[in-house]
Amino acid sequence: MNDFYTDTLQYLLRKKLITEHMRILVVCGGEHDKQALEQTGFRDVTISNLDRRMKGIQFAPFAWSFQDAENLTFKDNEFDFCIIHDGLHHCQSPHRALTEAYRVAREGLLVVEPRDSLASRLARALNFAQDYEVSGLSWNDYAYGGVKNTEVPNFVYRWTEREVKKTVASFAPWGHHRFFFFYRLRIPWMRLRALKNKLWLVATIAGFPFLKLFTLIFPRQCNSFGFAVLKPQIPRDVLPWIVFREGAPRINKDWVQKRYR
Repeated sequence: MNDFYTDTLQYLLRKKLITEHMRILVVCGGEHDKQALEQTGFRDVTISNLDRRMKGIQFAPFAWSFQDAENLTFKDNEFDFCIIHDGLHHCQSPHRALTEAYRVAREGLLVVEPRDSLASRLARALNFAQDYEVSGLSWNDYAYGGVKNTEVPNFVYRWTEREVKKTVASFAPWGHHRFFFFYRLRIPWMRLRALKNKLWLVATIAGFPFLKLFTLIFPRQCNSFGFAVLKPQIPRDVLPWIVFREGAPRINKDWVQKRYR
């Protein structure tokens, strides 16, 4: 299991940004989600995926739902919190999937994805990291694990803090959001061991202490990136040029008329 996942959940719990009693939706979910959420004490969880091999019984006692991350069938604000762990980069439109998760979550969402940094760009240039996840198909019978869980290798979309904020503000331009960012070095040991050329594996083992120290000093150069988005509270966090009427945002004409002719 990815310790970064559970560490991030535990941080949010300690800060009381989420609680174990919340109704949780996991998008692009799997066994690692079940383990992490069970370990951190959550009980009301629905795990979803579009992998037709999944029958849901393996996630008991959690609920199961067959869902496309880019077109969720749930209602607005149906869940308290939404979680996506290493799933957005398997979507044809990662931004669409992110906004769908935002839409169905009443309080906010947590996402763990690759980060776009100078270090990750160098790693891709040196073939240490992939632009397209070709290797994952080899241990999925060359039939699953690509874009939208097909046999076509997906492009690894990497995020930055600024891009997360712009995407959320574009989708919900009516309030102030709270953002929390997390960083962790993640070595692709499985891919390195699978490569026929073992030079990269040997070089990574030799250079691991330096990589660890480097990312401790410069955490934003880590390749694994978590971000939590907490939705605005009404009326406290509503932008001054917006008012809410019947549960929907509207222009605050009085505010505008005081400043513009």
